[in-house]
Amino acid sequence: MSGSLLAAAMLASLLAGAKLLPPESLLDLLQGRDSEAALILLQLRLPRLLLGLVVGAALGTAGALIQAATRNPLGDPGLLGINAGASLAVIIGSGLFALGPEASIWLASSGAALAALAVHAVAGAPRGSSAPIKLTLAGVAVTAFCFGIGQAIALADPARFDLARNWRVGALSGDGLALLPAIAPPLLIGAVLVALLAPRLNLLALGEDRAAALGLSVGWTQAGCLLAVVLLAGAAVAAAGPIAFIGLAAPHLARRFGGVDQRLVLPAAALIGAALVTAADTLGRVVAPPAELPVGIVSALIGAPILVLLARPRRSET
Repeated sequence: MSGSLLAAAMLASLLAGAKLLPPESLLDLLQGRDSEAALILLQLRLPRLLLGLVVGAALGTAGALIQAATRNPLGDPGLLGINAGASLAVIIGSGLFALGPEASIWLASSGAALAALAVHAVAGAPRGSSAPIKLTLAGVAVTAFCFGIGQAIALADPARFDLARNWRVGALSGDGLALLPAIAPPLLIGAVLVALLAPRLNLLALGEDRAAALGLSVGWTQAGCLLAVVLLAGAAVAAAGPIAFIGLAAPHLARRFGGVDQRLVLPAAALIGAALVTAADTLGRVVAPPAELPVGIVSALIGAPILVLLARPRRSET
């Protein structure tokens, strides 16, 4: 199911936009023909599609990790302050200190890590049934703080931050191929951690005490999840800015389609996250051509209805 959604989103991303391309243009690209359609695909839409796939997969996986590690159905890099911390660090580094794009990934990862630690400090490392609520409230507080500081810095010198306006709300750029090498190292490390952690998260779902009784090192498992989330979300924010709802919706859809086994949920969340970001970017290109809506705005608009549908109980549950 998730693979079909992703394939449909990829096809729409390549063909739809300010200029609608016929399906035959894909043959021109594959056969190396020199045509206007092939040029549009090769230089604009394909790099943007690749960046959207990587960013969406990273956000979907990060959200699934947070929800599994904290057993919090509202876990999301956006809601728990991680995206906001990464965004603030990039704004400070690139805007105030004029650091180049190559430094954005490390700035974003550092900001994400500090925000995650701040959320846990504010929440007081809660345990028990109140933990998800306290973590969510702490995340909202840290997000608001980081967003306010970032807006204040940007408004203090509008000319300097004008070029980053779209990035601050989440946007994919056409130079995706140039960004991918910079974000590849943290993404690869994060992917390896995800593969190692997936079986352990099934034990953690039984509860911390029971998982510890079965021999799981709960603290190290949660620390590994936090590191993977910081790397994945930091890379995504550095490349495309803070994109909301993807990390929250993708894991819920993955569990709805594929059950609760984290070895299946994590890759499914990656595929669904990639499909959601790609679909949001495509929709933003076609709603008001030739203008575009940033993917972060569209993801927020389509993410809310998805979450409402997910929140409704199934008939078998009523």
